Amino acid sequence: MRAYLLARIALVVPVLLGVSLVTFSLIRLVPGDPVTVVLGPDVRSTPEQVAAIRAAFGLDEPAPIQYVRWLGHVLSGDLGTSFRTGRALTQELALRLPVTIELTVLAAVFGLIPALGIGTLSALRRNSGTDYVATVGTLIGLSMPNFLLATLLVLVFSLMLRWLPPIGYVELNRDPLGNLRTMLLPALSLGLPFAGIMMRITRSSVLEVLGQEHVRVARAKGLRGSGVIGHHVLPNAAIPIITVAGIQIARLLGGAVIAETIFGLPGIGRYVYEAISMRDYPVIQGVTLVVAVAFVLVSLLVDVLYAVVDPRLRTA
Repeated sequence: MRAYLLARIALVVPVLLGVSLVTFSLIRLVPGDPVTVVLGPDVRSTPEQVAAIRAAFGLDEPAPIQYVRWLGHVLSGDLGTSFRTGRALTQELALRLPVTIELTVLAAVFGLIPALGIGTLSALRRNSGTDYVATVGTLIGLSMPNFLLATLLVLVFSLMLRWLPPIGYVELNRDPLGNLRTMLLPALSLGLPFAGIMMRITRSSVLEVLGQEHVRVARAKGLRGSGVIGHHVLPNAAIPIITVAGIQIARLLGGAVIAETIFGLPGIGRYVYEAISMRDYPVIQGVTLVVAVAFVLVSLLVDVLYAVVDPRLRTA
């Protein structure tokens, strides 16, 4: 088990280095000078003033030197300072990251719990009315874009029924109920497509295991349906479900950009969206690195769950 985990952890360093290098390089290929964007189109400045600002931002040095210097700051715990606001990125993330984490957790809960139950029931009742309804719901969840679903949710629950606010955010520690009201629609807009994916993979995995020989042998020995499902079907169907769930939960962080922008949430998704439009290099680099770390941590958690579900991996 220890060797299994150490082998996975050893892959973290090259992955994060690769992500940091690619992000640093690609953002500098985007047209537009960050100094000009920060100053604004209406500000008249001399070439000397622009050069002084570029020097203050460290943009006058060669790209490799900029990268090495930025990486050194990151290793010391300094993710950089925003060109636009002048605030340290660690301060901004301390305010915004909890919002995105809460949104991701709620979306995962709203999507994963019903998907596992409905997907399993659909597989057990194959070609029944329940199966057909679940299949249609899955196709709708897979085919509907997040922005369209978010717009429909606002139209129905905010403008027509007036049950939930269309935009805004209330802090969790100040008003838990108000926080839930503001987070419900964004979480549903991310969670429902996620539920469609998980229902599909759950149904497929359970169906595949139901047709295997050990399940037929268990039933031939007289085991009841619940015992067969709980001890023979679900544990063996868990590996692909865990794999897809880990990937999709990590991807919810990327989908948060759309949800946070539409619903006006002060999370890192909306923050990096504004940073991209303003060519705010430190923010883009820092947030991308933080999201990459989140992906790596989720992948590591998935690997640990593999070992828990499948004892053979503990000695691998």
